[in-house]
Amino acid sequence: MTDRVRTVFLFGLVAVLIIGTGISQSWNSALGILNMGLISAIMALGVNLQWGFAGLFNVGIMGMVALGGLAVVLVSMPPVPDAWAAGGLGAVAGLCIGAATITLAIFAWSRAPKRWRGWTVAAILIIGFVFYRMIFAPSTAAIEAVNPAGTGYLGGINPGGAGNFKSWGWITILAWPLGGVLAAGAAWAIGKTALGLRSDYLAIATLGIAEIVIAVLKNEDWLTRGVKNVVGLPRPVPYEIDLQADASFVDRAAGLGLDPATASTLTVKIGYSLLFTAVLLILLVLAQLALKSPWGRMMRAIRDNEVSARAMGKDVTARHLQIFILGSAICGVAGAMLTTLEAQLTPASYQPLRFTFLIWVMVIVGGSGNNLGAVLGGFIIWFLWVQVEPAGVWLMYIITAGMPEGAPLREHLLASTQHMRLLTMGTILLLVLRFAPRGLLPER
Repeated sequence: MTDRVRTVFLFGLVAVLIIGTGISQSWNSALGILNMGLISAIMALGVNLQWGFAGLFNVGIMGMVALGGLAVVLVSMPPVPDAWAAGGLGAVAGLCIGAATITLAIFAWSRAPKRWRGWTVAAILIIGFVFYRMIFAPSTAAIEAVNPAGTGYLGGINPGGAGNFKSWGWITILAWPLGGVLAAGAAWAIGKTALGLRSDYLAIATLGIAEIVIAVLKNEDWLTRGVKNVVGLPRPVPYEIDLQADASFVDRAAGLGLDPATASTLTVKIGYSLLFTAVLLILLVLAQLALKSPWGRMMRAIRDNEVSARAMGKDVTARHLQIFILGSAICGVAGAMLTTLEAQLTPASYQPLRFTFLIWVMVIVGGSGNNLGAVLGGFIIWFLWVQVEPAGVWLMYIITAGMPEGAPLREHLLASTQHMRLLTMGTILLLVLRFAPRGLLPER
């Protein structure tokens, strides 16, 4: 079987699985799997850039995804005037002092006399931290005290205002590239300090930094409301209730034999599918062009033999930083899309170890180093992640059919079905590594 035939066959299989879900279960479920599959494919594409192109072992994916979600809040939500009046300027001033302190410390480290370098940097950091806390702490406390049940944070920059900000739902799309920019900025800071580490230490460092990012989102209420979540985010597609109130839409739904509630839900999910597909196709085309360009060949040469690449005059560290930023930016875009789809930011839901493992399985199963393979892995693994648990319940009922009601073994097996997901993911990973170690669509 040629590579092209295999690719068409496997993507056709994914389409059959999704359509089969729509026929056998519901089209709502099928479209839900499709939308999350598209977002997962974009995340896998970003990780594939880092690992497949450059061999960078990044385990901080969820940190970048969380920053993408933060961008949606900052762009799409309206500002909270009372919070800004209570301490907005003080919070901004405190952040500026913190940034200036770090910048001045870096400058002093590079320019101060070697004898006094350590003392100078320490003095700058201590003094800067004192002033930062003097201004920042009371300002954020005042912000969080403003109607904490409803707001308690600064809000975003949506120009629609508090009354009609949802009518500006299209502005949420602007948050997607901003999510990429935020993730890219964090990746630059991480890369400047951690990319010189060996692969296993790089993994530990990126995982720790992801935990730090998520901890900040959970605890800085003035920015994201913390664990109280930001709900009711505007979205770039119509609201179901608005569609149901449209007489022409109701008539069209009736002509198709659908009730307005079901038709409106399907319409909204199809709208998301079209937007997400457009983003995926744009990123996939750009990734393919990069892969086949001289830059892509150079990155793979660095991945395969850094010593030879350095001998040829290539700046390996700079190229690693470059692709680390690009891959993280793509994950940030995916994170913004995910938050838009869910219409809420829930920092507690970002679990670095669990979901990072899932994205890595997508890349490995699909085919590391192959962009189409990463996309394929995103769809297949997400489909299995969603469908395995209900299938596990069905399987356990069949296995325990002959056991008496209340039997300890039967109760134990039925209560363990929620673990079928992780068991299945591990089994699939082992089978692929055994029989197709380079993935379903291996790198050419």
